[in-house]
Amino acid sequence: MILLLLAAQAAAVPPAAAEPSRFAQCAALAADAPDQAIEQANQWQMLGGGAEARQCLGLAYATQERWIPAATAFEQAARQAEISQQTSPAALWVQAGNARLAGGEAQAARAAFNAALARGELAGATLGEAHLDRARAAVALGDLADARGDIDKALALVPEDPLAWLLSATLARRQNDLARAQKDIEAAAERSPDDASVALEAGNIAILSGAPAAARAAWQGAILNQPGSAAAVTAAAQLKQLDAESPTPEG
Repeated sequence: MILLLLAAQAAAVPPAAAEPSRFAQCAALAADAPDQAIEQANQWQMLGGGAEARQCLGLAYATQERWIPAATAFEQAARQAEISQQTSPAALWVQAGNARLAGGEAQAARAAFNAALARGELAGATLGEAHLDRARAAVALGDLADARGDIDKALALVPEDPLAWLLSATLARRQNDLARAQKDIEAAAERSPDDASVALEAGNIAILSGAPAAARAAWQGAILNQPGSAAAVTAAAQLKQLDAESPTPEG
């Protein structure tokens, strides 16, 4: 998911007007042959490739799931872009934040998202997704109040994004607001009915709401919808625990 997100963000960041094709070629290489992309990006950087060369380097590291080097490259690209104004620093800060978050550095991730949002360049869906990203960092830091503020802003900007509703439902559950959790997970299911993660969370909310039958149905749905996924594996474990707590009566 993080790789797809970073790739989408890369597509949204226009390369330098002088060499658009070089950035596109480097970004494509980063996805398919990251070792070669790293070599080319470093060579390009020595020749004055600027923010675009560093961004390509970050994409290549992200493909290899080397999140901290990727974040460092994106941050360097963002700082360079702030000076050169060749491309959008805000979008690069968002990429840096997502790489930091994937690397388990939530505080640094939030700082990067703060930098992106502070520039005032993002708008519409891009702005909504940035608020959603910052909410994820806040949740990782245990700051649920700030997370709620960002998720509510994201829902207003990207109301058709099922992930926004899923994260909102999960946050509401953690805040013991089961009524809102149920409402939001239903909205997520309307937008992504076959998503195992949505079904898993629906089961989590149902069990806390005192509805074990509904929880069982949701968790079984998670397994059927996306067998072998992380959400399906967790749902299977939840079902096993439910069965252990509610043994079938004999006779």
